[in-house]
Amino acid sequence: MSYVKHWAEDPKINSTEKKKLQQDGLDIFREISRYAREGFDSIPKEQWSMFKWAGLYLQKPREDGYFMMRVNVPSGVLNSDQVRTLAGIAKDFGRGVYDITTRQAVQFHWLRIEDIPEIFKRLEAVGLSSAGACGDITRNIVGNPLAGIDPYELVDTEPVVQEIYHYFQHNRDFSNLPRKYKISISSNIHNAAHAQINCLSLTPAVKSIKGETVKGFHIHVGGGLSARPYLAQELDLFIRPEQVKDAVIAVTTIFRDYGYRVKRTRARLKFLVADWGPEKFAEKIQAYTGLLPGRGESRLTDWNAGYFYGVHPQKQKGYSYVGLNVPIGRLSADEVMELARISQKYGQGEIRNCSSQNVIIPHIPDDQVEELLQEEILKRISLQPPPFMAYAVSCTGIEYCNLALTETKERMRRIAEYLDREIEMDVPVRIHMVGCPNSCGQRQIADIGLQGVKVKSKESGEWVDAFELYVGGTLEGKGVFNQKLKGKVEGERLGQALREFLTFFKEKKKESEQFYHFANRVGIERLQELWNEIVMKVPTGS
Repeated sequence: MSYVKHWAEDPKINSTEKKKLQQDGLDIFREISRYAREGFDSIPKEQWSMFKWAGLYLQKPREDGYFMMRVNVPSGVLNSDQVRTLAGIAKDFGRGVYDITTRQAVQFHWLRIEDIPEIFKRLEAVGLSSAGACGDITRNIVGNPLAGIDPYELVDTEPVVQEIYHYFQHNRDFSNLPRKYKISISSNIHNAAHAQINCLSLTPAVKSIKGETVKGFHIHVGGGLSARPYLAQELDLFIRPEQVKDAVIAVTTIFRDYGYRVKRTRARLKFLVADWGPEKFAEKIQAYTGLLPGRGESRLTDWNAGYFYGVHPQKQKGYSYVGLNVPIGRLSADEVMELARISQKYGQGEIRNCSSQNVIIPHIPDDQVEELLQEEILKRISLQPPPFMAYAVSCTGIEYCNLALTETKERMRRIAEYLDREIEMDVPVRIHMVGCPNSCGQRQIADIGLQGVKVKSKESGEWVDAFELYVGGTLEGKGVFNQKLKGKVEGERLGQALREFLTFFKEKKKESEQFYHFANRVGIERLQELWNEIVMKVPTGS
């Protein structure tokens, strides 16, 4: 190792940190082939958590021996060979299930240890990897899914993202971080990569330097969700494109060497940033990079929440991209293969994943767009989806996740379909559902966030799924997390409760008024009164 683990002598570090001193997380790659030969029962239980560094989690129940795998897709960009390979893995080993995550990655389920070496081989052959997709390490780098084709980007960030992603892949200097570490790099002026909720984010900016207008980035640190969410703080620094790698390495080094390792609940970068403050953090970055200029002028204009539905012109004249809805982020392997065929037939074979769990097919000649739109699969994977389905997001939920308390994916799909039958709305309402406080479905930034809990049913006396309601989240401007309303509703009655809540919004809103602005105008007290009335009519447990 080229760095000193100064925390090694601290007796207060947590048990996970002590284990990581004995074995680097990336060492699991050396063991997987043996475990594959000898079978799941050969894996010691104390090794289960180490599989995260290989992008693998045991599904629920763990003892059954099936793995979930997350595959990195930097900026969400996949070429034709990669798309087909991923679809093949889902079909051959994962019961055909293909999930797109809120970090633009791809997730498989139902994988057996015996098949993991073959899956690794297939991924490597097309330049993909699951290394670092989970664990205390640099996660998939999210970015602008339109990088390189975006009329609204300052610079093409795809080469930058790829360089940084590959730098950290299997890099043992940065494989033992205090906790997970999430990077966002985008030059899209609509904040497509959710800058404020990442540990480290780079956003488009310009600065006048020696009379020349220079395009570059502003840097934000300390964002993150989970049970204690924080919005990232913008530092007084301006980063040129050629300085991005050094700046990212500097922030990552600071997290590695100064991040907290005593309590796992305080080990994210956001806690260090909150304690140090932006001035000290910016000063520390420059101890590694050298002096950097102060911030310039931000080029962020608004927030599109990662949605790109419809046909839009690329920066390349004569070409368009098509933004499609993937209901709740789940596809079948056959559907992915069909999207790959369409993308190859009309474009260049690329599929691009969005942070909204949707996809983009780019590089379509304008004179072929109409023919593409007649393809049968676009009836379900639609560029004009029903309003509530269009803006519904869900985490994996209890179906596969050991941390989840409630079922989410199928429930969110059913509720969105129900609301689309019951209510017509003239503005989008973003509804995010999560099965636990870890918030992989990013409920804090939703118009309406739904967080799963367990309650005892007054009717049956049994523990059942229920949900808490949060309202008014956005990443417009500096961002605001949504606020919790008191009261829980059983999962089976949630659709009815949301219909009444959204009917109030429809009847009381101003023309074209967005939910976030409506919630601010009406006030949390009035929304709580409304929710109390609804909860009384739609009783739940305790």
